[in-house]
Amino acid sequence: MSSDYILTYTRVKFYPLEPLREDIKIEDIAHSLSLMTRANGHSSHFYSVAQHSLQCCYEAKSRAYSERVQLGCLLHDASESYISDLTRPVKRNLPQYSMIEERLQRVIYERFGLGDLTEDEQKQIENVDDTLLHYEFEAMMDYLIFETPPEKSMKKHDFAQRDFASVEQEFLTVFMQLTGSHK
Repeated sequence: MSSDYILTYTRVKFYPLEPLREDIKIEDIAHSLSLMTRANGHSSHFYSVAQHSLQCCYEAKSRAYSERVQLGCLLHDASESYISDLTRPVKRNLPQYSMIEERLQRVIYERFGLGDLTEDEQKQIENVDDTLLHYEFEAMMDYLIFETPPEKSMKKHDFAQRDFASVEQEFLTVFMQLTGSHK
């Protein structure tokens, strides 16, 4: 292996370009995403990727989607915990980054039993993600992403600024509930 690794929160030498399933730790994902801001920090207050992922998971549950889709929603941005994120306009113009992100996300899904998500399940996850994007921007930036607001199942989502440690713990708790694991 090359020297192109990052040192994770749990002290794993993680190689983002050569990801190994056994090196992926839910504790690293929850910790990193709870400290990482959505919208590249351009919102009215700190709102983390972990909070977004939790809200996506709750929206999926409210829609009565399967626990697999709920877990997929919780983990849909997990690759960002290892390679950070780029804004959509930049990402669209960097095909190599997108390939790295897709490969890493696939390995993460495989690690947590979601390597066989169907096309319909993936579409459900993407739809929930876009729905939350719209309502996050509306709530925190007074800006509408879509001219016609997408349908949401939950009446109210929590877009409040929260302490990162409580978000991290909630992320881990929801993960354990969905997987029946104890980390």
